[in-house]
Amino acid sequence: GINAEYGHWNPPTPSRDFQLKIYHFRALFQLRSGEVQISIRRDHLFEDSFYHITNKSANELKKHLKISFVGEQGLDYGGIAREWLFLISHEMFNPYYCLFEYSSKDSYTLQINPLSSVNPNHLDFFKFIGRVVGLAVFNGKLIDGYFIRPFYKKMLGQPATLEDMEAVDPEYYRSLKWILDNDITGVLDLNFCVDFEQFGVVNQVELKPGGKTLVVDEGNKKEYIDLLVQWRFSRGTEEQMTSFLNGFAEFVPLNLLKVFDHKELELVISGVAYIDVNDWRRNTVYKSGYSESTTVIQWFWQAVESFDHEKRSRLLQFVTGTARVPPEGFCALQGANGYQKFTIEKITSHTGLPSSHTCFNRLDLPSGYKTYQELYQKLITAIYETEGFSIQ
Repeated sequence: GINAEYGHWNPPTPSRDFQLKIYHFRALFQLRSGEVQISIRRDHLFEDSFYHITNKSANELKKHLKISFVGEQGLDYGGIAREWLFLISHEMFNPYYCLFEYSSKDSYTLQINPLSSVNPNHLDFFKFIGRVVGLAVFNGKLIDGYFIRPFYKKMLGQPATLEDMEAVDPEYYRSLKWILDNDITGVLDLNFCVDFEQFGVVNQVELKPGGKTLVVDEGNKKEYIDLLVQWRFSRGTEEQMTSFLNGFAEFVPLNLLKVFDHKELELVISGVAYIDVNDWRRNTVYKSGYSESTTVIQWFWQAVESFDHEKRSRLLQFVTGTARVPPEGFCALQGANGYQKFTIEKITSHTGLPSSHTCFNRLDLPSGYKTYQELYQKLITAIYETEGFSIQ
């Protein structure tokens, strides 16, 4: 996954074995006949989404998902649904709602906020979030957010390990590792219990029955650390996790996930954050007279090469509705009618802003730009300042 410094993302390379697994996994989910219409106000995204996803039955939501934004013209061939998932991800995981928090101050991975009960409806919200993530997986779509490793392990029914602590809380990891690697006899005075502060009140929690009176020594310190790690990753979050899994399992039975390990499950839910420009270029289609050798196209790729990760993600989101790449790579981008490669179409006779049709993963790129700088500026303006859908 993502290590403490987001810039040093080490993308897991999807293996052939994994691609085969995901192919068979996707084949298990069949949309029901008919469609379900959901209308969302952009300025009430969280509330409207919560209302619709909570009040419809799972069977109804397993039909073709037709999302529309109030006041916007847009035919949803899948593009608007992808944009909705992208936007609702940002809302659901926004620390402002106190449901999730970033695992550490310099990380982008999410964990359940143990103080989420400050929001009285928090368990309903976690079930809703589970439903959204389950709905995304059911539809072969991606969520824009990454969880800490133990979160995926919990989904798979696996225990967390001391190594999982390193990415989440390096300082805590080092202190526990020190206990493991050194003779603590006469050095540390520890019992099988831990202090936990909640809403300003410090509570003492026993890691096992009778833990308050059980002294940690060389013989039992490994058990102590194992119990401490399990507690650290589930402290005050058991009910929330159960609600999340209940919502998720309405669309994807948890036993079906067992074919994946925790790294693969992260890819199934969130895709690849790292964007491989070479893979992107290899899987791009040109239309209406453009080709790889056209000057404007060469400038376009020059711009993409110069972009940092955030700008590349924005461009991808502008054209496809999501900032994520499927685990199989750009060859597996989804469009209105199944697989749809990234497409650049030539628009002649003007030098306005590029526009997009997310249903078809298509960028309409004017051919009249006179310089690289002009193309670069227009591209940046388009991806940062336009929102909403043009009708096909």
